[in-house]
Parts: sequence; C-alpha cells; structure tokens
Amino acid sequence: MKVSGKWMVVVAVLLGSFTMILNNSMLNPAVPQLMNVFHADAVATGWVITIFMVTMGMTVPVTGYLGDRFGKKKLYILGLAIFVLGSLLGSLSWNLSSLIMFRGLQGIGGGIMMPLSMALIFEAFPRKERGLATGVWGISAMMAPTIGPTFGGFLLETLDWTYLFLVNVPFGLIGIWFAYRYLPTTTANKQITFDKYGFITITFGVGAILYALGRMSELAHLTEPMNLTLVAVGIVLLYVFVQIEKKEEQPLLDLALFRVPAYMYSMIIASVSSVSLFAGIFLIPLLIQQVYGFGPIMTGLIFLPSALLTGVFMSVGGRILDRKGPTGVISTGLIVVAIGTFPLGFMSLETSLVVVFFWMAIRGIGMGLSGMPSTTTGMNAIPSHLISRGSAVNNVIRQMSSALGIVFVSIYYEVRRGQLAITLGSLEEASLHAINEGFIAIAILTAISIPVAFFLEKAARQEEKLASR
Repeated sequence: MKVSGKWMVVVAVLLGSFTMILNNSMLNPAVPQLMNVFHADAVATGWVITIFMVTMGMTVPVTGYLGDRFGKKKLYILGLAIFVLGSLLGSLSWNLSSLIMFRGLQGIGGGIMMPLSMALIFEAFPRKERGLATGVWGISAMMAPTIGPTFGGFLLETLDWTYLFLVNVPFGLIGIWFAYRYLPTTTANKQITFDKYGFITITFGVGAILYALGRMSELAHLTEPMNLTLVAVGIVLLYVFVQIEKKEEQPLLDLALFRVPAYMYSMIIASVSSVSLFAGIFLIPLLIQQVYGFGPIMTGLIFLPSALLTGVFMSVGGRILDRKGPTGVISTGLIVVAIGTFPLGFMSLETSLVVVFFWMAIRGIGMGLSGMPSTTTGMNAIPSHLISRGSAVNNVIRQMSSALGIVFVSIYYEVRRGQLAITLGSLEEASLHAINEGFIAIAILTAISIPVAFFLEKAARQEEKLASR
C-alpha cells in the first residue's frame, strides 16, 4: 500500500469516528429543549443520552469477532450505515420513545465503528508508523467531545433540534464513500467459531452496568434497589464471562491479552484518561455557567484551546513514539495533565477566565502526549491477529470508565454543593468549592497513574528487545 493510500485509511475512519462522537456530545445541551418538545421530564429525556452509551457498550464486545469473521471493511461500512440510518430516522422522530429507539440504533452503529477504526489503522501501518497515524485519528476522539456541546448549542439557537441529527447524514455518507473507496479489503476468517455464551454474558453484563450508571446522577440513586440489582447482576455476569473465556478455545474477548504487561498498563492509563477527560467536560460548563454566569458559547471557547492542543500534541506524541519509542512521552504527558489540573482546584470567584483558559490548555497538551501514545504502545505489544479483539477490550474499558467518571463527579458535585451551601450561605461559593474539590480528585488520580506510565514504558522497551532478537 502506498503512503498516500495508508493515510486515506486514516481519513476514512476519522470521518466516521468524528461524526459519531461529535453528534453524541452535541446532544448534551439539547436535553432541556427536547423536554419541551416532547413534554417529558428530565429522567425520561435523559435516556436520549443514556441509550446510546448502553447500546454502544453492548455492541463493542462482539465487534472483534464479527470483524474477523466477515471482514473489517464490510463491517465498518455497515456500522457507519447503521449510524447514518439512525440519524435520519432520529430527525423524523414523532415522540420521545421513537427518538430513544433511533438513538439506540445510532449506538449500535457506533459500537461497530470505534473498535474497527483502530484495527484498520493498525493493519494499514507498520509498527513504527502507528504512533503518528493513531495520533491523527485520535483527534476525533479527543476534540469532538469538547467542541460538540458548543456546536450543538449553536444549532439549537439558530435552527431546529432535528438538525442535530440531519447534520450527520451528509458527513456520514461522505464517510461511507471514503471507506468504500480507500479501506483495504481484509480477509474473512471462516474458521472461527462464535462464543455464544461469552457473548450473552458480557453483552448483558456490560449493558446492565451501563444502564445502572446512566440512571445515576444524585446520591439517592446509588441506593435505589433497581440500580443496586442492575450493578449486582452486571458484576455476576462479567464474573461468569471471565470463567467462560478461560475455558473457551476461541473466546469472544481473549483475556490472555492482560497477561501482556504493556497492554495491561496501557488499559489502566486509558481508564484514568477517560475519567479525567469526561469529568473535566462535566465540571467546566458548571464552572463557567453556574459560577461565573457566562453562556454556552464562552464554555465552548474555554474548551477550544484544550481541544486544539490535544490534537496537535497527539500528532507530536505519535511522532516521538514512532521515532524514539515510548520512553518519556507517556509519563511526561501524565505529569503535564496533573500539573494542569491541580491549579483548577484552587480557583476563587475572582479568578480570571484567562487562568482557566491557560490551565485547560496545559491539560490538553498532556492529554495529547499521553492518551493515544499509551494506547498505541499497548496495542503494539499484542499479536497482530488479536488487534481487533484488543481494540474491542480497549473500547469497553473506555466506555465504562467514562460513565463511571461522569457518575462519580456528578453525584459528588450535587452532594458536596448541598453541604457547602448550608455553611457558606452562597450557592455560587458552594458550587465553586465542589468543582475545586472535583478537580483536585482528578489531579490526584492522574498523579497516581504516573508510575503506571513508567511501568508501561519499561515493559514496551522489553517487548522491543525481545522482538528484535
């Protein structure tokens, strides 16, 4: 494959990934308007967001098997087509139930696309060029969630809510054309068998946990019998899944991947990075709008330098990874994230927005250096025939971590703000203190993960020595 051909693979999967993630984050500011349109309460309307997370999380585990069995190119195009169909039908929704159903369809498409995106890039690029390639592709995963709410707010102010869905259709169709034209045809393996019991247990296990997390936004939700039952059932099913996979000759998800040290360490960092990213995405709008009294556009501007620098330094980190290996780049990135996050835990009502801009930008640099390079390093350490399975595991972990991060931060914020409002006598002061403490918690979690980055870099060096012998 020519160099230009390889990079067209990145463009093809980036178009689909960016459209899907952007759409999901655009819908967050739309919940209040959808409540008015469909005359529903916040809990019912919140399912427009939650159902996507649940159906995507339930689809991801089986994507590795389907990609190997039927060919990654065919399956990726099918996933993007399902997402576009869900978008078109979503714009035609006649009531809230139909909208939730079509959002679920979008989630199935997204669950197919995301793991295959990385697997297709890994097949197109040799080991020493994957860092830059995944760094460029990773821009979609890191930038879309930060600019999505602003873009969604703009569409809501200037057009109708249906355009939140219709805007996906032309970009999705372009993405399908690029995928058909430029993705290499991968060989289908007719010999592999389907691990049906593994599929049932992990699908419903992940689904139950994500469903429960999607229902949690305040402290009282943690003790609701329904949520406790869902979490318990989910944990039991995942335990059964692990036992099944240990005995299965051709497991749905090969858990032996976690015996590869570099891969295991990269998954820990992926989990922490997801918590940090989505917790920040949750806290910053609260800070800008509830504490400082600005609107959604200013919130978007606060995210902009962070998103741009994340994209730039993903490419920089990828280049360093390809040329010099992982030593220093991942650990440096996490150190920078921690340094950029701690000051956000010491803001006051007089703090200038310039300060928030600056430290968010520093966080963006660190996330760019640590995020995709750590994932690429871990994926490089596993056998090539397991890339699609490894990518599926990576996506499941990121999905669960993102949901856990949002649940933890949202519940902590609500509870702590309520406590502080009584003692401080000011809702703005109470909100600010709760947000500060949230950022300090994120910074501490990031700092704790820094030694894991050193272990990852050491394990990757050992892998490279063994591979060169």
